[in-house]
Amino acid sequence: MDPFLYVVGLSKRYVVGTEPLTVLRDLDLSVMRGEMVAIVGASGVGKSTLLHVLGGLDRRDAGTIRVGSADYTQMSDQQIVAFRNRHIGFVFQFHHLLPEFSALENTEMPMRIARIAPAEARPRASALLARVGLGERLAHRPGMLSGGEQQRVAIARALVMHPDLLLADEPTGDLDEHTAETLHALLHDMHRAHDLTSVIATHNLRLARICDRVLTLEDGRLIPA
Repeated sequence: MDPFLYVVGLSKRYVVGTEPLTVLRDLDLSVMRGEMVAIVGASGVGKSTLLHVLGGLDRRDAGTIRVGSADYTQMSDQQIVAFRNRHIGFVFQFHHLLPEFSALENTEMPMRIARIAPAEARPRASALLARVGLGERLAHRPGMLSGGEQQRVAIARALVMHPDLLLADEPTGDLDEHTAETLHALLHDMHRAHDLTSVIATHNLRLARICDRVLTLEDGRLIPA
């Protein structure tokens, strides 16, 4: 079988002052469809950069990134945005919910961007919020929700377009231990229920242990943990 996420020779550099800083260096990664892979490593090693590049939020300097049959290196910025909205879900450490909108409206947002009719978008978002345990909190704005509940909304928003690939960057890093454990189980359940391929960057070894594989990002490359 061919890998669903296929990365070869990935490099990413930034300029800090006048000096180039290489964050990702000739990195390779293969993730099979349905696999859940954890990326661990020291703070500042480049885990967030890797996920941003994998999801098309940032451009690589060299290398190939293929998601399914789609090769980012052959896409324009506009094509990457459209592909990302349809095929990739993101969960970040900080939920990035829009404070003036309800949980339901925040979850609907990717569908609004994709111009999906409200008659389809609203029941889909409502059902997904119910799946993550927020069926009674649809009208609540983020400020009325706990940190764990806000992250549940973020997970629902990430999955509402039925993506093929889920990228999660320290998804429980800002939560207390008990809430984090609950979110770990939810992420694992959603991964299975939605037939996702998932890559999760995390410091939390408990979250890493429920994944199928754990890789360490070190000196710009991935090695088995």
